Amino acid sequence: MVRLKSVGVLSVAKLAALMYGGIALLFVPVLVIVAAVMSAMPHQQGQPPAIVFVVFALIAPFFYAAMGFVLGALSALIYNLAAGWLGGIEMHFESVMPVAPVQPVQPVAPTTLPPTSPPLPQA
Repeated sequence: MVRLKSVGVLSVAKLAALMYGGIALLFVPVLVIVAAVMSAMPHQQGQPPAIVFVVFALIAPFFYAAMGFVLGALSALIYNLAAGWLGGIEMHFESVMPVAPVQPVQPVAPTTLPPTSPPLPQA
């Protein structure tokens, strides 16, 4: 058993920013399609202009990434504090690869002695 005592705040924040930004990229095509449909429709009272959706599609990934960074860092910091008080998350791992049995090695005595080299001349 191992226990996760703490996490790197900056590493969690960077990973969360990447994940949140990537998720926001999924919304970009939807927002662009909505903008295209709205620009083709006649303008009605109270209807936002299509450019609003295009601008939001451009800034949404950056906004979500920034929020992911802040929330990831805050989450990691809170986890580290809570793990200090409660001991962290216990994790159990198991091997998925079968372990081959280890055969004992029997030492073999040499049959002949290695040749010795003559001493080096002294200068």
